[in-house]
Amino acid sequence: MTHPTRRHRAAALTAVLTAVTLSISACGQKSDEGDATNSAGPTTTAGATTDTAISVAIQEPDHLTPGNHYASYEILIAVFSPLTILNEEEEIQYLQAESVESDDAITWTIKLRDGWTFHNGEDVTAQSYVDAWNHTAYGPNAWVNSGQLRNVVGYTETHPAEGEPTATELAGLKVIDDLTFTVELTGPDRQFPFQLSDGQTGLYPMPAAAFEDLDAFDKMPIGNGPFKMTAPWESGQDVVVTAYENYAGTPPTISQITFRTYIDTDTAYTDALAGEVDIAAVAGAKVAIAAQDFGDRLHALDAPGVDFLGFNPGDERFSDVRVRQAFSMAIDRAAINEAIYSGSQIPATSLTASTMPGSPEGVCGKYCEFDAAGAKALLAEAGGLEGRVEILYPGGWGLEDVFEAYANQLRQNLELDVVATPATDWAEFTDKIATGDYDINRGRWGALYPSQQDTLHSLYTAAGDGNFATGGYSNAEVDALLAAADAAPTLEESFAGYRAVQERILEDFPVIPTFGNRYLYVTSDRIADLHSAAGSIRFAYVELVG
Repeated sequence: MTHPTRRHRAAALTAVLTAVTLSISACGQKSDEGDATNSAGPTTTAGATTDTAISVAIQEPDHLTPGNHYASYEILIAVFSPLTILNEEEEIQYLQAESVESDDAITWTIKLRDGWTFHNGEDVTAQSYVDAWNHTAYGPNAWVNSGQLRNVVGYTETHPAEGEPTATELAGLKVIDDLTFTVELTGPDRQFPFQLSDGQTGLYPMPAAAFEDLDAFDKMPIGNGPFKMTAPWESGQDVVVTAYENYAGTPPTISQITFRTYIDTDTAYTDALAGEVDIAAVAGAKVAIAAQDFGDRLHALDAPGVDFLGFNPGDERFSDVRVRQAFSMAIDRAAINEAIYSGSQIPATSLTASTMPGSPEGVCGKYCEFDAAGAKALLAEAGGLEGRVEILYPGGWGLEDVFEAYANQLRQNLELDVVATPATDWAEFTDKIATGDYDINRGRWGALYPSQQDTLHSLYTAAGDGNFATGGYSNAEVDALLAAADAAPTLEESFAGYRAVQERILEDFPVIPTFGNRYLYVTSDRIADLHSAAGSIRFAYVELVG
């Protein structure tokens, strides 16, 4: 198993375990030929007006450089536009790209739309992408999103697992002309266009000016998106972005966004209730009171995230697959969903979000169905389990009720000593996971792009960013099945391939799938409607009352 650096591990832990991840992007419109037009957002001819400013609650950013951040996607996806995006039907649309094509799914030709500029007036060119991708991939830069380029030829030379790089640029990237570049992958991958969408910020372009002062760029990035920053980011301060007048996509209908940073969700919720912030995410366990407080201003958006429970691979008590299966059967997901989430989440029946295209619902079979008697019998068949079992989760993030429910159900239905143990803070939680100081851990993966590929590769292969949260699970048969699914000539065939992958993983049952996610937001009475896709709010096109 390849072990990431400490910094990469911290980034991956955040990606896997964050309670809510917000994504923002611009959605494209199909032309009559089924391609994407040069515009993004809902059909509109009106630009933003000066009185259409909104405020959005976010967590404190870590960085604002696309290749080197893992918190507060909201800002970056407002300031940058990706090559491809999804419409509300989860179909790929082109945005900055005019086309993304390949005959063999190995060498891809990306043609850019003409007329796009960065906020400083620089043209967005093929070189803008190639330079950004090379800098992100280069190991000594230690940018946390470098792994998003791991399948490009030359990545291991620029970012070796051990030792010094033998190259500074990815051999698989070639600039053909100002608006065209090619990408050679290490193997066939029909999902590549999905990877170019807004969640993979490590694949955004950067202007030449960025490399003149990367520290300054990190505080005030110069993007190609619908909004531009008004001042450098300062820790603990609001981040304000305004509509970019020369944006080449559909002009935003919002003139300004103030991203207001909060250290906890409760304060953001209180401010939203008072109308002091227009949009705020809420934890699933708060949905019942949010429904009372906000009524139809509570929004539940289908999202590409999954929650699960992982097992410590060093604990021999869990080495028998029947023990892990019994624990899963002893959890009544439907009861927890109603009692704690007010029915807002999706009880898991597969390893990927049910809203993911082609997700094989029901593939988990009886092991994701509540059966207390069957669970107890299966545990006895496996020889039982001795000693206390602690379920580790991060404290202070509104997860207490759900983890107490897990512990209560396991304690009652398996007649075991099971307790829910909150870590004091994120630092303690991530340290315990990294050092193996736990029995069962809380895990979550929010896919960076809407394909089963991302979740399955990230969690169930040795090189995946979230692999440690599944106990370091990997299997050569799974790797081979994944490669075949990735290379499938059609989406339908890839869906069948990913089902086979899930079936094989579930033979080993390395984790307990618990819930597919819906992201929950509350809004002020100024907001008439949220436009969204794949759980992401399209903030540029939020509709205001009146």
